[in-house]
Amino acid sequence: MTFTLLSFALAALGFANTASAQIGPVAVLPIINAEVNLDGFPRQAVLAGGTFPGPTIKGNKGDNFQINVQNYLTNETMDKTTTIHWHGIFQRETNWADGPAFVTQCPIASGDSFLYDFNVPDQAGTFWYHSHLGTQYCDGLRGPFIVYDPEDPHADLYDVDDETTIITLADWYHTAASLITPPADPNSVLINGFGRQANDTTSPLAVINVEQGKRYRIRLISISCDPYFNFTIDGHNFTIIEADGENTEPLPGIDEIQIFASQRYSFILDANQPIDNYWIHVLPEIIGNPGAPPTPPGLAILHYLGAPVVDPTADPNEVPTPENPLFEPNLHALGGPAPGELDPDCAECDLVLNFTFNTPNFFVNNVTYVSPTVPVLLQILGGNYTAQDLMPQGSVYTLPRNQTIQITMPGGVLGIPHPLHLHGHSFSVIRSAGSSATNTINPVRRDTVSIGSSSADQVTIRFTTDNPGPWFLHCHIDFHLAAGFAVVMAEDPADVPSYVKPIPPQWDQLCPIYDALPVTAQILTPLAANLSTYTLT
Repeated sequence: MTFTLLSFALAALGFANTASAQIGPVAVLPIINAEVNLDGFPRQAVLAGGTFPGPTIKGNKGDNFQINVQNYLTNETMDKTTTIHWHGIFQRETNWADGPAFVTQCPIASGDSFLYDFNVPDQAGTFWYHSHLGTQYCDGLRGPFIVYDPEDPHADLYDVDDETTIITLADWYHTAASLITPPADPNSVLINGFGRQANDTTSPLAVINVEQGKRYRIRLISISCDPYFNFTIDGHNFTIIEADGENTEPLPGIDEIQIFASQRYSFILDANQPIDNYWIHVLPEIIGNPGAPPTPPGLAILHYLGAPVVDPTADPNEVPTPENPLFEPNLHALGGPAPGELDPDCAECDLVLNFTFNTPNFFVNNVTYVSPTVPVLLQILGGNYTAQDLMPQGSVYTLPRNQTIQITMPGGVLGIPHPLHLHGHSFSVIRSAGSSATNTINPVRRDTVSIGSSSADQVTIRFTTDNPGPWFLHCHIDFHLAAGFAVVMAEDPADVPSYVKPIPPQWDQLCPIYDALPVTAQILTPLAANLSTYTLT
């Protein structure tokens, strides 16, 4: 559907600092350029629904979601085409709606729209959505996606779970992402869209309101483009009940959560402290060159009903040393072991992915990922490529159906942790970073895992190939993905044409419309791909 950009122009103003609206499961999601001032510095951004974060998309387990994404982008310093990925949603039978550019679709051109129509029959939990084109989501296109479970097995542990208990953590840059030379520290950390630059004490902060005696299900979402965060609340600890849309056995007594880009946790916050105001601290990973100004910590306020509306009296720069920080191997899936043993006759079921870096690109098993000109899904549906020559060559791994797949991923590349995300599946983490133990009985299930910063780390995951289609596996540091840190898992390509539901005619038109655009209107070539200032360890 084509429309005029003027019809939405007035709605581009004045929304970025408001509380996130809620839409769905059937909704229109306009993507616009607008000026925002989230941390005392105004800049143009790419916004879903005119806000940062974008409006919360919500529904219930079993719902059909119909999200009509309308592209009104006009700012040429940022990408004008777009796609949306529904992060953590399996997209069973609807691989075409998964969203990554040139894996499952061509981008949506400015002035055009695309209806993402998919079911969520067997998932509930905390998800999010974001652009999956270039580094566009770093410029603002990101928001929460919540699927509620009317039969939540943890329901008796909390009293409140609604839009007021969602906390998003984001890095924020004063420069368009295509102009950033990584590694670069963000200018600020945003909590629910509010932040402060260094030496700023006046920009507003997010406030989380609670009532003494009540228990809250807090849904913590890292919508980070790059750094991980260490999350704490003064005077409070947490009971974790969910990781990346998968229920866990309750893990109590946690006083710090390290959360990597794109990960999510639900935890129970018991408002059992004296009525007062308490600092929420979010300490970002230090990314930039030694001597560069560090990113100031993110701050928000936990406000008890009845307390004065003032800042907490504690020094915001004093963060208590955690006594019981989250350690991933202590998380256990609620019900069910990891997928079973590997088929010894299936060589492609046991993969080792070695990650390396050679300026300016990352490599997976000596191949850097370069987007094909024809989406992988279209290659499969067209029947013009065999499983062995799907493009991009060397970056597509063909997997058989209904098999246990094990992937081992050594850490240590560049001496920093990298969050690896798999589309189309959750996986069991049978060995975590920082641990030499293997757990196949009840390991945590999730969709994004840190591979660790040490060469001694050997992260191992398992999943079952029960969802045919091409699925991206990539580092969720967006600058690293843009530098080739990715592969595609082509799951049972021979059965994809019969497994995937009828693809809408609108999907077939995405590539012709995109291909007809002038080169300057297609995906921007990153101007700052030189990563040579990383320190190799």
